[in-house]
Amino acid sequence: MGLLKDKGVVYKPVDDIDLGPHSKEVYLHADVKAPRMAGTLAKIFVWFLELKIIGDALLYFLKKNNRIQKLVSFAVLEDLPLYVPLHPYEDVKQDENSKCLDSNLSPAEQVQEAKDCLESSKTTLKDSISDNSFRRYTIMDYSKAYTSREITPLMVSERLVSAILQSSAPGMGMSFFINYESNHILKQATESTLRYERGEPISVLDGVPIAIKDEIDCMPYPTTGGTRWLHKVRACNEDACCVKRLRSCGAILIGKTNMHELGAGTSGINPHYGTSRNPYDPKRISGGSSSGSAASVCAGLCPVALGVDGGGSVRMPAALCGIVGLKPSFGRIPHSGVIPLNWTVGMVGVLAGTVEDSMITYAAMSGNAETHQPTMQPKLYLPILKPYSQMSSITLAKSKEWFNDCSDDIRISCLSALDNLHTCYGWQTVEVTIPDIEVMRLAHYVTIGAECSTSLGHYLENINKSESGSDVRVALSVYGAFNSRDYLNAQRIRNRQMKIHERIFTMADVIVTPTVGVTAYEIKDDAQETGELDYINGAALVRYSISGNFLGLPAVTVPIGYDKLGLPIGIQFIGKPWSEALLIQIAYAMEALCKAEYKKPKVYYDLLTKS
Repeated sequence: MGLLKDKGVVYKPVDDIDLGPHSKEVYLHADVKAPRMAGTLAKIFVWFLELKIIGDALLYFLKKNNRIQKLVSFAVLEDLPLYVPLHPYEDVKQDENSKCLDSNLSPAEQVQEAKDCLESSKTTLKDSISDNSFRRYTIMDYSKAYTSREITPLMVSERLVSAILQSSAPGMGMSFFINYESNHILKQATESTLRYERGEPISVLDGVPIAIKDEIDCMPYPTTGGTRWLHKVRACNEDACCVKRLRSCGAILIGKTNMHELGAGTSGINPHYGTSRNPYDPKRISGGSSSGSAASVCAGLCPVALGVDGGGSVRMPAALCGIVGLKPSFGRIPHSGVIPLNWTVGMVGVLAGTVEDSMITYAAMSGNAETHQPTMQPKLYLPILKPYSQMSSITLAKSKEWFNDCSDDIRISCLSALDNLHTCYGWQTVEVTIPDIEVMRLAHYVTIGAECSTSLGHYLENINKSESGSDVRVALSVYGAFNSRDYLNAQRIRNRQMKIHERIFTMADVIVTPTVGVTAYEIKDDAQETGELDYINGAALVRYSISGNFLGLPAVTVPIGYDKLGLPIGIQFIGKPWSEALLIQIAYAMEALCKAEYKKPKVYYDLLTKS
């Protein structure tokens, strides 16, 4: 960053920036000037914000006081705008322990390839549950149990329906789902059970329950986006491409999970459908916006759920709920059939109990869409998962001040995880400086806000604003205040950060960070009716997510421990474009060092063990 000139910052050319550990670049902490608001106070603020003259003045000062004008709007840069974070792939190098998949394979065949990449294991379901440590059931646990006739998909689904009803009851109110139909679940389960009886399962996903975020089209359900109105004006006539591929593998699609309304927040607090509560402590948030997907996996209702990650919305709730969250490279999984809340930063992602399950699901969904794509993709690679074998030496890039900008419990846990990687695998960490992280967060906010406002504009003109929560009405007002200069400068910052990260990746294989800056915080009563405006906690939650979205980079979070209150902590690895195979292998190796210490959530349902 350079010196102030008039109202904006003058940014140095990228080639003039020292990215080494002793760089003089100053780390800029988030300086959010917006008090927490909910309930009556939030309603009053919305009323003023939506008044023409007063609202315009408030929006001007919000942009000014939160440094959007200084760091983005009036910034002086030499970089051209970069509108879509697509990456070249001709020179992508893969680890020698990875497998290249044929581009003509069906989703079920790609799942079979993923299965073949797993460690060979003769462990039975009974063996797997005899261990004293908590262990989540995997896709392979379901598949082996079905194949051995220990249990059937129909029996599992009957237990699942019962668990959803119990978790939704007034005494618990976990609010995992917006929409599900018992008969539809049982119908799919019956068909899967018959396939197993014939000895003809489609794939290892056959009969496995998978939940879908209510931002993704999945028949026969409407797609609400967490709102009371969107499904009334936007038709849903067929499955999204990613859902269609899972269905073709025999997966049981169990319904639409709860989410933060329009994905416009990080808490998952939804005034319309209730707040998806954290199974480790139901008094706390599960994170947003893929809140119900994370919580349902955490609670054992399914081994896998789908989310959409536009600003950490898969990885944040995954970390807060103690599960795995995988966000692939931009464009790797087709986006057709997903509400277009943000065109250039959103990405379908996987929330899973284990790394191996995230890989199997990723394999099922990946590849070019049947419809026109803006670019062809590189070949799909999957890692051969062998955490205890001699892996290639991995170099991790760590930006010290950024890495440490989190709670003490998170920092200590993540540093300990890094030490374990060094000791057990001989991996190396190099200290680097990644400049203007806070600038990138603000530029991403401008981008996602402008795209969301534009995408929904023709719907918003025809709805009653009172149908949305107060927090979302504030967000939409701010989004609508961004102009062409704001957006264009944000895209110039995107280009600049892309170049910076390209240089970082010449020094290391991946970037390592905590996943979030704070663990799950308490849900307050005043937020239930209106939603909650808490931009300070929001900035802490998204602190480490933005490069994955703004720059289209793949990233994965893995649970590594717990804070003093027993709340989960995750570590994140951010990879080079199209490096999912390496990221999954690294995550698997990290998981191998931590899984013996995993703790059972307070709210957990065992769907596989015979009673």
